[in-house]
Amino acid sequence: MFKILSWNIQQGGGSRVHAIIKYIVAKKPQLVVLNEFKNNANGLTIRTKLLQQGYLHQVVSAATPDLNSVLIASKLPGNSQLFSIEELVFPQSMLRLSLEVFDVYGVYFPHKKKHNCFEVLIEALQQQNRQAIITGDYNSGKNFIDQKGNSFWYDNYLFKLEELDYIDAFRLIHNDKKEYSWFSHQGNGYRYDHTYISAALQPLVKDCFYDQQAREDKLSDHAPMFLVLS
Repeated sequence: MFKILSWNIQQGGGSRVHAIIKYIVAKKPQLVVLNEFKNNANGLTIRTKLLQQGYLHQVVSAATPDLNSVLIASKLPGNSQLFSIEELVFPQSMLRLSLEVFDVYGVYFPHKKKHNCFEVLIEALQQQNRQAIITGDYNSGKNFIDQKGNSFWYDNYLFKLEELDYIDAFRLIHNDKKEYSWFSHQGNGYRYDHTYISAALQPLVKDCFYDQQAREDKLSDHAPMFLVLS
């Protein structure tokens, strides 16, 4: 089995950082994508502890310590790519790790800000012409499906991904199940966190799910998301 853990760890982890590391190690994913990762002391702690656990291949953008960014840490080797400010309005919002069989894009797209992240992502997918997994906090979803209302920005790009033959792995397994990865203080649920996969990878998908217990235990305000491949 090949397991990917994708998780928004909430502002770099804060005082929860050691509990977050313990959780990751216990779940034994082969590849980890962390959103709201920060290049600060906690970020160095996370990277060092993961390195000690065999996650020898790590990629993170050169974001300043105050910015939320993305970390990809893998036990399998791969070629990494950062995206420049000439390409992305928010260059810290996306990374790519090219493994032998497929590419993994780790994303943390800005919330309700004007950006070109989806355009750059779609262009990269078309240019690379490889099987890919896009996982992380999109800060978007399908209106009236991934939330009760219609406040998501950029939801049209999720349909464009599907037009490019990418599949929502959670929906592949759970169909129309109502489940959310983040809740507001008012108790409104939103499915911000997604994993889209190339259609050719569909036969390999064994499971895709959220661990709500970790969110309820306040390890983060987002539920970790898992993709399990055979």
